[in-house]
Amino acid sequence: MKILICVKQVPEITDVKINPETGTLIREGVDSILNPFCEYAVECGLDLRRHYSDIEIVAISMGPPQARAALMRCLEMGADRAILLADRKFAGSDTWATAFTLAEAIRAMEDDFDIILVGKQAIDGDTAQVGPELAEILGIPQIMYAVGVELTGNKKKIRVKREIETGNEIVEVKLPGLVSLSKGPMIRSVSSFKEILDARKKELRVITASDLNIDENVFGLKGSFTQVVKIFPPRVKKKGEVIDGSEAGGAAEKLVGFLRERNFI
Repeated sequence: MKILICVKQVPEITDVKINPETGTLIREGVDSILNPFCEYAVECGLDLRRHYSDIEIVAISMGPPQARAALMRCLEMGADRAILLADRKFAGSDTWATAFTLAEAIRAMEDDFDIILVGKQAIDGDTAQVGPELAEILGIPQIMYAVGVELTGNKKKIRVKREIETGNEIVEVKLPGLVSLSKGPMIRSVSSFKEILDARKKELRVITASDLNIDENVFGLKGSFTQVVKIFPPRVKKKGEVIDGSEAGGAAEKLVGFLRERNFI
C-alpha cells in the first residue's frame, strides 16, 4: 500500500512584512519550515503505518531547490522517500497550475498510490485549494478537514472523522482517495538524532519540467488562471487598556475616568 503526502515549504514568520513598492512578501532573511498542517498529514501517514507495516510513505513537493529542506523534514519524521518538483518553468504557478503539475508527476511517477494526504492549507497563502483541485484533476474522492483517519474494509476503504461547523462527522470512501488534515489530536513529533542521520540515506528525487513531458503552456505562470496583483497587511488596530481588578475601588475609579475621557458618560 502506498500513501503520497503533498507538502509545502513556507516562511517561518509571525510578523509578515510587505514590500510597499511591489506589494509582495519580503522573504529575504526569513527562515523556511515545513508547513505545520503538512506535518499533521505526515503524522497521519505514520500513524496508519504503525497499524499496517506494509505501507510505503512518499513525500512530494513543488518548489525551488531549497524546498529540499521541507522534504528532508518528512524523511526525518519517517517518510520512506521523497520527490521534489523543481524547475524555473514552474515559477508563478497559482493553485490550479500547482495542482495540475503535481497530478502529472503523480501520474508519471506514482500512479499506483492508494491514499493522498495533504495539509488543510498552507500558512503563507491560506487558500486551501491545491488539495481539492488535485483530487478533481486525478478524479478521486476527497474528504477535507480530517482529524482522524483509519482504514476499513480490508484496506479497501478509508474512514475519516472530519470537522464541520456544528461538530464532527464520520465519512467513508473507497480508495484511492485524498484527505486533507486539520490538527485534531495529532502532535508534531521531534525526530531523534538517528532518524535525522538515517534520513540522509533515503532517496530524494528531483523532477524537472522536461521529465514530465507536458506542454509548457499548462503549468507555471502561463498555465495559471489567477495572478496575485497586490499583497498588503491588515490595518493595525489600536491596543486596548487593561485595568487591574485586584482592588475593586481603584479599578472602578480608573474605569469611570476612562469612560469620562472619551465622553461615554
